[in-house]
Amino acid sequence: MSEIQTLPTDLLNAQIKESIAASGEELIRLRRHLHSQPELSWEEINTTAFVCSYLDELGIRYRKTIPTGVIADIQGGKPGKTVALRADMDALSVEQIDKHLPYASQEEGKMHACGHDAHTSMLLVAARALNEVREELPGTVRLIFQPAEEVAQGAREMVRQGAVEGVDNVFGIHIWSQMPTHTVACSPGPSFASADLFTVTFQGRGGHGAMPQDCIDTAIVASSFVMNVQSIVSRTVAPRQPAVVTVGKMTVGTRFNIIAEHAVIEGTVRCFDPATRDHIEQQLRHYADQIAALYGATAKLEYVRGTQAVINEETSAYLVQQVAAAAFGEQVLYEEEPTMGGEDFSFYLDEVPGSFALVGSGNADKDTQWAHHHGKFNIDEDALATGAELYAQYAWAYLNR
Repeated sequence: MSEIQTLPTDLLNAQIKESIAASGEELIRLRRHLHSQPELSWEEINTTAFVCSYLDELGIRYRKTIPTGVIADIQGGKPGKTVALRADMDALSVEQIDKHLPYASQEEGKMHACGHDAHTSMLLVAARALNEVREELPGTVRLIFQPAEEVAQGAREMVRQGAVEGVDNVFGIHIWSQMPTHTVACSPGPSFASADLFTVTFQGRGGHGAMPQDCIDTAIVASSFVMNVQSIVSRTVAPRQPAVVTVGKMTVGTRFNIIAEHAVIEGTVRCFDPATRDHIEQQLRHYADQIAALYGATAKLEYVRGTQAVINEETSAYLVQQVAAAAFGEQVLYEEEPTMGGEDFSFYLDEVPGSFALVGSGNADKDTQWAHHHGKFNIDEDALATGAELYAQYAWAYLNR
């Protein structure tokens, strides 16, 4: 990390550190419970109830959002600004491979394969630590327990339901298996890419496989599109602008001896620059139309914009670095390249300044180095305390700046 200025350790709260240090077993208990009971996007009914029950025990006031999710406030004893802390709660349609684990998913075909169970657990324990020092807090800490991140809809809906009203700064964390445990990464600028979905439908003319001269074969049209579309990035986007166009699904044909009349292609576009995003969408339409015309077919492209790019605000990102260095030592600071993955945390940053940090959880000795969204994904639970303290100490430092 560059340009980091040492944060005076007296701006950290010793009681918060002690509280979270004593919460190791609690963090693991919470995370394992949530891991065993995964719920998909917009179905997080039991998870919402679990969060509410925990907040009830702490005496923290909250309101449920519709249909799932929770927004809570820890009102400090002194006037000041408001900082929001966000954790997502939803799981994925992934079958857990390691069924022998005592906390393995009990829901067939569903799994916390991205670490949202860890995020929710860390924020709950951070909330408890902050609540213990609330009389000393100069301002308010808002807690956002968000549904439906995996479908890139939850953050936008939470914003619509008032999650960032009156908020001056927002901070989020993602467990990251590609980084070693006890590391923290948060650099100013791009962190996660925008993530869009496109669908191309080609219409040709079907017929008997033995009479191709009477047909327009959309299997050939679609194949030509897949082979040529990569030149959008390689030949029309400046090399200095990272971008990805991926075709992930092709549906074409019904039988071995019938020439396909329809073909449907689905893919995704990832980049950081808004102008590049617009350009790629335009080029996809151009390629689809021109390739279809070449074979006498027609094309229809649907382009759906998903998440925005996550762009960390400079002051907030440096504060994360300063807090992490003061809390854990400068050796925890890690340089992680921006990822082409998507994150709907971007919708909060569209409204207020803030930053999004990665907390390392990869440990080959514990078999937690697997990629996110994989059926063997797991986390090194030693990372939970790092994330929980980072949540709490960031809020404390921000409000006490």
